[in-house]
Amino acid sequence: MVISTAVTSVSDAQAGGDEVLDAARYAAVPPLVESLLHDVRNPLNALAINLEVLNEKLKGEDGEVPAGQAKNLRAMREQVARVDGILRQFAEFLVHRAGPSGEASLSETLERVLAVLGHEGRRRRIKVQPAVEAGLNVRLADLSELGFLLLQPVLRAFERAEAGSEVAVVARGEGARVVLEVVEATDIAQERAPGAVAGLERACARLGVELQLRGGTCRLVFSRA
Repeated sequence: MVISTAVTSVSDAQAGGDEVLDAARYAAVPPLVESLLHDVRNPLNALAINLEVLNEKLKGEDGEVPAGQAKNLRAMREQVARVDGILRQFAEFLVHRAGPSGEASLSETLERVLAVLGHEGRRRRIKVQPAVEAGLNVRLADLSELGFLLLQPVLRAFERAEAGSEVAVVARGEGARVVLEVVEATDIAQERAPGAVAGLERACARLGVELQLRGGTCRLVFSRA
C-alpha cells in the first residue's frame, strides 16, 4: 500500500510538472511570434523594394517590361504579399493581448479560424463542413478572446474525430443569441485534451458565454449585437 501511494504521488507530481512546463512553453510563444513577424517583414519589405527596382531595370525603350518577365515579377509580388498575409493571419490567434469590450463579427472571425486550421484538418484527413450564417455580430467583454473561443471547439473536434470523418461547424442566429455548434461523429465522453477543454470552460465562464459539451457536440451561445 505504501509503495502504491508513493507511485501515485510521483505520477501526480510529474503530471503537475508537465502542466507547468506546457504553460511556460505557451507563455513564450506570443513574444517569439511578435519577434518573428518583425524580423521576417524586414526581408519581405526588402524583396518588395528590389522587385520594383528590377521592374524598372527590365523596362524597354517603350517603357514596358517584356511580357514573360512581367509575368514572373507579378508572381513574385503575389507570393511576397501571400507570405505577409499568412503571417498576419496566424498572428491573430497566437499573439494575445487583453482587449476592450464591444461588438465583433463572429462570421468573419470564424472564417479566419477555419482558414488557419485548414492544414491541420487536411493533415488529419478530416473534412470540415461549414455552415456559417453571414452577418453574425456578437457582444463580448473582451474582444481579443473571440478567436480563442472559436478556435478551441474546432481543435477539440479534430482531436476527437477519426481520420476520414467529417466535422460540422455551424453558426446561426437564434433571436437575441448567436449559436456556434461544432459536431463530430465520435460520440465518446472521454476528452483527449482535457486541459484545452478546461481552458475553454474558464474563458466562457469569465466572458459570460454559455458552453455545452455533450459527447461529440460543443455548443457556444453568445449575446447577439
